[in-house]
Amino acid sequence: MNHFDSLPEFEREFKRLSKRYHSLRQDFNDLEDVLRVLPTGSGKNFTIIYHSEKVKLVKVRLACKSLRGRSIRVIYAYHNDAAAFVYIEMYFKGDKTNENRERIKNYLKG
Repeated sequence: MNHFDSLPEFEREFKRLSKRYHSLRQDFNDLEDVLRVLPTGSGKNFTIIYHSEKVKLVKVRLACKSLRGRSIRVIYAYHNDAAAFVYIEMYFKGDKTNENRERIKNYLKG
């Protein structure tokens, strides 16, 4: 059974973005349905940005119906041994160009 968790920063970003983009909650639930079947995703919308024996960090291009053709980026960690997901960051590409590398480094250290 897959377990989904998230960092507090992710929770704040999700809450803020879901107020702006009303379809985001449903779009995010659709993403979780895909991750239950394919933990690291498949296709051009999923990019593995870090991998080791125990954990893979994946950047997802999440299509958001409210954005009409544009997308939200989601960074998550997949832990192979525990079949667990930890959401690290969510951002709209129009607001922010790249992921927060410092947050990712801190997650990998801890």
